[in-house]
Amino acid sequence: MQRIRLAPDYEISRVIRGGWQLASGHGSVKSDDPVADMVAFADAGITTFDCADIYTGVEETIGRFREHYGKARGADALTRIRVHTKFVPDLDILPRIRKADVERIIDQSLRRLKLDRLDLVQFHWWDYDAPLWLETAVWLNELRLAGKINKVSATNFDTDHMLAMIEAGVPLTSMQVQYSLLDSRPAKRMVEAATAHGVALFCYGTVAGGFLGDRWLGQEEPDDFENRSLIKYKLIIDDLGGWDFFQSLLKTLRAVADRHGVDIATIASAAMLPRQAVAAVIVGARNRDHLPSNLAISSVALTAQDLADIDAVLSQAKELDDDVYTLERDRHGRHGSIMKYNLNKGAA
Repeated sequence: MQRIRLAPDYEISRVIRGGWQLASGHGSVKSDDPVADMVAFADAGITTFDCADIYTGVEETIGRFREHYGKARGADALTRIRVHTKFVPDLDILPRIRKADVERIIDQSLRRLKLDRLDLVQFHWWDYDAPLWLETAVWLNELRLAGKINKVSATNFDTDHMLAMIEAGVPLTSMQVQYSLLDSRPAKRMVEAATAHGVALFCYGTVAGGFLGDRWLGQEEPDDFENRSLIKYKLIIDDLGGWDFFQSLLKTLRAVADRHGVDIATIASAAMLPRQAVAAVIVGARNRDHLPSNLAISSVALTAQDLADIDAVLSQAKELDDDVYTLERDRHGRHGSIMKYNLNKGAA
């Protein structure tokens, strides 16, 4: 597994195990032993885990994993484990949020993860019209200076707001963005800005909730979905050109995958790792069934012909509107209306 150093004191695996699929309410397929699954990933070299304060039960599960892993593998092995959580204040609290609210939620994550200092916190803000977003970013940085957070980062901000945080003195280590073969919005402006300011990009959605996989090759267009993740990415497919375009892409990816002896999902994620500013890809996993293919992501070396074949299909797609996460911020639009905005209520 490839590793990358984001700062002199901070190194991660280039494949990050996502945690959304482990959250309560995310489909019926669950792991029988999520802690054992995390141990298998860590032992294999995928030592970085993504979660969020709003992923119900996931921070607690990773806390149990960390405690177990330290006892089973020793303190030195535990130092290689990195946990990236998120700070996602509820939509309703945004107009009146205070630093005490921020600290309360950060303290909650510390307790759940059994950490004295959070490795990396990714800040998300639902509504730019709620005016305290920049103050909140500054408060997170103050908690970093106070020793409760190691690295302050963000997720789903557009380029202008990312730059505003940097200009305000918030040292963003990374930005987690939806960036995939299906969603090239970060390439419009953010890639260049992130490169200029040393902000690493973490890509989620590289397999589009599972759509970029062999399961969907040759299948009829679906109209029923197991979870909101599939609904979310089906909307992206529709915007790009629809199901026929998507099937053409899958056929091309299958041909590339055949040349490398892997599956479509591996190629879809591997294609993102060489891109400018990309430090890592986040791959969701409910259990360890796909661990071998997840490990293969960083070892697949796509050829110039592979990339040309993929680009030829993508050149036929329509362009998604606007900057990073702009479509999703319209709460009354097709993309934003499927979101849940108040998931931290009752956090203590």
